Amino acid sequence: MTRHEEHGETGGRAGRRSRALKIVGVTLAGALVLGTAAAGWAYWHLNHNIKSVDINGALGDDRPAKAMITPSASASAAPLPSGSVNILVLGSDSRSGKANQELGGGDSSGARSDTAMVVHIDAGRTRATVVSIPRDTLVTRPSCPLASGRSTAVAYGAMFNTAYELGGPVCAVKTVESVTGVRMDHYLGIDFSGFAKLVDALGGVTVTTGQDIHDDYSHLDLAAGTHHLDGKQALALARTRHGIGDGSDLGRIGLQQKLVKALLAQMAGTSLLTDPARLYRVADAVTAGLTTDTGLDSLGELTRLGQSLKGLASDHVKTVMMPVVTAPSDPNRVIAEEPAASELWASLR
Repeated sequence: MTRHEEHGETGGRAGRRSRALKIVGVTLAGALVLGTAAAGWAYWHLNHNIKSVDINGALGDDRPAKAMITPSASASAAPLPSGSVNILVLGSDSRSGKANQELGGGDSSGARSDTAMVVHIDAGRTRATVVSIPRDTLVTRPSCPLASGRSTAVAYGAMFNTAYELGGPVCAVKTVESVTGVRMDHYLGIDFSGFAKLVDALGGVTVTTGQDIHDDYSHLDLAAGTHHLDGKQALALARTRHGIGDGSDLGRIGLQQKLVKALLAQMAGTSLLTDPARLYRVADAVTAGLTTDTGLDSLGELTRLGQSLKGLASDHVKTVMMPVVTAPSDPNRVIAEEPAASELWASLR
């Protein structure tokens, strides 16, 4: 072989390697661009899923005082929040949209708060108390501002869940603050479809029932024991009241609290951070059915809240119900039991 031929062969191999490296480089660059674009689109999509209400702007300063927050000693420019926080969490029975109508049935107009929980997270964010407020509680519903610029009239002996039906999240927050004397720092509302999708995205949830449940209204049929529920079944469990106890809202609250703890345990046991596809499905499910106050209406704020709770284990979450007794005026309604109810709320301020 001549020197020229050797040079030509070597040059050919070098040329092929160069072309191959260019192809690999272009492919990697393309993948990086596509990956960045996909990540950007995913963030935009999740961010725009979230609906919000300016509760602070609507209610102004006529509210309970905020909890005192001790400044963090961290040198970080934006340390994670660590002070105590109170969040009003409402489960709406809105039938708006095809998915909610299919899961809820019944009248497609209006919405009520089937589930109401005040979530108090202690300073340090390693312990929490979840207080359920029965929807059938008779309360004094304060005057609430409406989007039209008008205000509702004060109502005495009104059912608690009419606040949301009449004035949405703003009136629900104002009513809770009026009843409890506790400032709600944030608001989170989730509808039928969002809750069911969240459970499915987590791979279902495992709960144990102490009695048979047969409810023709929620279409739930479970024998006593341990069950792994999908989203539709978990939603039915959260809504069940006719198939347990005396058929009142009080029996349903016990199931809802059991379900909350089971969901927390499921989240803790799911490797979301090592499974990006599942993490996205969970985030999409959560944000799609979510309405927040303007302090939590971005993916960044929700992420910071979630990160601040990383030390909160499910066995450090206490679930209780606001102490109530049968209302003298109606055996199908309840009122706050005093002084026990006031003492409970005072402990959360």
